[in-house]
Amino acid sequence: MAEEKDKPVIEIMLASDRIDPLIEIHEFTDPILTPGETVEYLEGYMTGHGTFPDDEEIKASVGGVVEKVNQLVSVRAMNSRYIGEIGEVVVGRVTGLQSQKWVVDTNSILESALHLTSVNLPGGEQRRRSVQDEEMMREFLKEGDLISAEIHQISTEGSLTLHTRSLKYGKLGQGILLTVPPSLIRRSKSHFCNLACGAQVILGCNGYVWVSAIDENKSGGFIQNMEVVKLSDRETITRLNNVIKALAESKVMLFDTSIQYAYEESLKYSTYDLLKPESKLDLVLCTAQKLQTLGLAD
Repeated sequence: MAEEKDKPVIEIMLASDRIDPLIEIHEFTDPILTPGETVEYLEGYMTGHGTFPDDEEIKASVGGVVEKVNQLVSVRAMNSRYIGEIGEVVVGRVTGLQSQKWVVDTNSILESALHLTSVNLPGGEQRRRSVQDEEMMREFLKEGDLISAEIHQISTEGSLTLHTRSLKYGKLGQGILLTVPPSLIRRSKSHFCNLACGAQVILGCNGYVWVSAIDENKSGGFIQNMEVVKLSDRETITRLNNVIKALAESKVMLFDTSIQYAYEESLKYSTYDLLKPESKLDLVLCTAQKLQTLGLAD
């Protein structure tokens, strides 16, 4: 009998009984426009990315969410490659090494570059980079390593140049990498979120989200903490992984408050139950209602 209790339960659901998370929570989230739909009247506004003028109206040229900055109206596509802006925080994976630079995947149209001169040397030493530093590049960062960085420059072709000069940036240790649409990452003053549950979430503007335990001894650069992660921390990280995936499936904006509220709502379920459609829908609905009550849903 004990062996039967330990066996995993397989649940099968008919396609006709599946829950569409987008339909269920549409009244609590920003409306998603389709191409050709009217965004705003042209008078008093300027057309931005993802829009075009049509007679006296501004219409969407892509499917996405409306963004307004003063009189500039644009539509941010829901599913597209990342188009970066200077100063934005990104999470990336090193894919190769070239002369005095690392090639980094940042979910953008072109590959990004992290130059040797744009990183902190071990120990924070301030000096010119030498031939020995270039020869040791693979010891600093190698293919497959994950990093957090900031966009320093954008070329005319659209490729990004990164830097990790601040101690909060650098090589990432043990955790989980999630991929969500870049349009779901809300721009905030800080994209490094230390949550009350004891975990850290790095919300890369490029749609790469890093979830890990809070590292009290974070020193940036190339130092990687490979100590064994406690079981309680692993459970918290796994729960956050399921919570963020549920929010992203329902197109709920991701920022520190939405993730914290969703995590608190998830505590009534086991980590396994958070994979069930009914649990995910209840979690997202409760979170969206709470955000709307506090005026944070927009």
